[in-house]
Amino acid sequence: PGHLNMQRSAPVDPTKMGVGKAIAVLTSGGDAQGMNAAVRATVRVGIYTGAKVYFVHEGYQGLVDGGDNIRQATWESVSMMLQLGGTVIGSARCQDFRSKEGRAKAACNLVKLGITNLCVIGGDGSLTGANEFRNEWSELLQILLKAGKITAEEAKHSSHLNIVGMVGSIDNDFCGTDMTIGTDSALHRIMEVVDAITTTVQSHQRAFILEVMGRHCGYLALVTALACGADWVFIPEMPPDEGWEDHLCRRLTYQRSIGNRLNVIIVAEGALDHHGKPITCDIIKNLVTKKLSFDTRATILGHVQRGGTPSAFDRILGSRMGVEAVMALLEATPDTPACVVSLSGNMAVRLPLMECVQVTKEVTKAMAEGRFEEAVKLRGKSFENNWNTYKLLAHVTAPDVKSNINIAIMNVGAPCAGMNAAVRSAIRIGILQGHSMLAVHDGFDGLAHGAIEPMTWGYVGGWTGKGGSNLGTKRSLPARMIEEISLNIAKFNIHALVIIGGFEAFVGGLELVTAREKYEELCIPLVVIPATVSNNIPGSDFSIGADTALNTITTTCDRIKQSAAGTKRRVFIIETMGGYYSNNNMCGYLATMAGLAAGADAAYIYEEQFGIHDLETNVEHLLEKMKTTVKRGLILRNEKCNANYTTDFIFNLYSEEGKGVFDCRKNVLGHMQQGGTPTPFDRNFGTKMGAKAVLWLTEKLKECYRHGRIFANTPDSACVLVMKKRATIFQPLSDLKEDTDSEHRIPKTQWWLKLRPILKILAKYKISLDTSETATMEHVIKKRGTV
Repeated sequence: PGHLNMQRSAPVDPTKMGVGKAIAVLTSGGDAQGMNAAVRATVRVGIYTGAKVYFVHEGYQGLVDGGDNIRQATWESVSMMLQLGGTVIGSARCQDFRSKEGRAKAACNLVKLGITNLCVIGGDGSLTGANEFRNEWSELLQILLKAGKITAEEAKHSSHLNIVGMVGSIDNDFCGTDMTIGTDSALHRIMEVVDAITTTVQSHQRAFILEVMGRHCGYLALVTALACGADWVFIPEMPPDEGWEDHLCRRLTYQRSIGNRLNVIIVAEGALDHHGKPITCDIIKNLVTKKLSFDTRATILGHVQRGGTPSAFDRILGSRMGVEAVMALLEATPDTPACVVSLSGNMAVRLPLMECVQVTKEVTKAMAEGRFEEAVKLRGKSFENNWNTYKLLAHVTAPDVKSNINIAIMNVGAPCAGMNAAVRSAIRIGILQGHSMLAVHDGFDGLAHGAIEPMTWGYVGGWTGKGGSNLGTKRSLPARMIEEISLNIAKFNIHALVIIGGFEAFVGGLELVTAREKYEELCIPLVVIPATVSNNIPGSDFSIGADTALNTITTTCDRIKQSAAGTKRRVFIIETMGGYYSNNNMCGYLATMAGLAAGADAAYIYEEQFGIHDLETNVEHLLEKMKTTVKRGLILRNEKCNANYTTDFIFNLYSEEGKGVFDCRKNVLGHMQQGGTPTPFDRNFGTKMGAKAVLWLTEKLKECYRHGRIFANTPDSACVLVMKKRATIFQPLSDLKEDTDSEHRIPKTQWWLKLRPILKILAKYKISLDTSETATMEHVIKKRGTV
């Protein structure tokens, strides 16, 4: 026994894990954007571990039909597919696989090729099918043996089938997973339509009804409603109360009366009322037209939502899940339950497949039996949070009783997409809490010079979809204007402060806290909401604006790669921003994540030092790659990653070394990374963060109220609202000081550095992957205590 333990704990060489094993990958059910990223990662990581990888074309139908449908994949065969929507290897609805003889045929095809690992990318139906297939595997082998289709030797070699699932479904209807592959891209399509229709509807003062996909799940409808500030949303999980027709008409009339030129209503295709009757676009349209005689237009989105390029998030999700899927297959034993790989927050997790399926079925059952509150809970944390934020912002009118509290809101640092969404929700939640909300223009300068004005509910209407900063923002820090700032805080009677911005917001917040000793006026609760494309706020894994910048870079890389279609071999060197205006911001987040999303060969960043040997290795690596059928190379470089190895230097190096094999082009992306319409993620994230911050301040103000005034000077009354792994938490500014490399304006610990090996493996480097941190299996079904 001692000897066995020794063997187990010896470090595994990841490049040998798959030797002698074969993996098949198939996509099944409805297609979803990002499936190709998952297929590509599964193939490349499989090959990296030494395994053979097979494509199964046309889903389960191809598995049953065999022959040419099951083909060995090569490294090059998944090149240039990352940016394509749908699934390149095809998907089909399959009747044959539902019969036992169909499954026996499929088993026979796998046994003949020695494939005992199956990776299925699809919806809950496809994954349930895979599990069934695995459970009756030995029975199927017996049938094949009896019929003389396979030999005893073959049966012994393939005695057990491992399966792992990845959920590809635009509805996000699978329980246990935060986001399924394709959901984010579908939201991108929907928001493009909403933004486009909004402009025409506003011109004419119309009401507009949009039906989005989601027969049993209202996720797309709910997030769309949050992200575009809709007046009403109908989802299957939460039918509207009795008498909703009158309520809806009152809401629309009220919105018009405060000067809104448009009304937006979002409907999930599966929306029902309390009696289980469908609520359709037409029913709502007739109601609004008859009762209010508003000019009303309805649009049913349909298959547009499945189409188009996958978003950056879906590509990274697919790629990370592909890596995890291969690891889960190669580490599986006959005793481990079939699992689904997924992301929770920014962590890769493995979940028992059947538990997820069970909970997913329980939601449908709860809905059928009218237990709606429970259905929303079963959908998971992310769904519940969205629903609660929506309810907060939508279904209420301002209270008559005022709190006599004034809360000021400001933007600091460089503008980024999503700032306005955070400002809007903070102001509206504040008004609903009975506070007076003040807008500070132009950052700390505005606070010092008194550029402060009261905000109304209507003033921030339509802000979620606007890029940049409507309040105006500056990089100046407060330390040299502390005197003026404290005078204005007293003059405008400001009781609490919300600072939305980048690294300067963090540093500025710290300066205000330090100055509390001298200036009593600064002893007020304050909260910093991270909003910067660089994603470099200490303590926080994500910041508002980074997702939009990432999509801008990814789309641009796609276009740049495509520009060379039809020409000879070409390598592109692309410079990304690491931090605006400042000469010393080094954060390599954008370069790394865009590298994953656009399929880069290398991403040079400050956090991972590189020298002449690394550059030499990279150039040689590309030369080797370009001798195959691969025609494109993509190199990303963070603008501040190295003072001497500049973009020009790297461009010259690759140009010289690539002579006769490939030519080079360089692009500096510049300020376009800061612009653009906010992505659905940033709108939604900004909305939730703004709301959370103000609700927290309301509680803090109650704690700090003494002898008729507010006094806050404890560390926990000045916090950053951070996203950590899976949760948002309020962390004192003073605690985060330790985790800051102020000179380079980056946190000392950064979670995304762990993704860099994946980037390299997908670019065909034989590096060692740290497999010690693989995700452990987690339970979805909470152990129900005995009552």
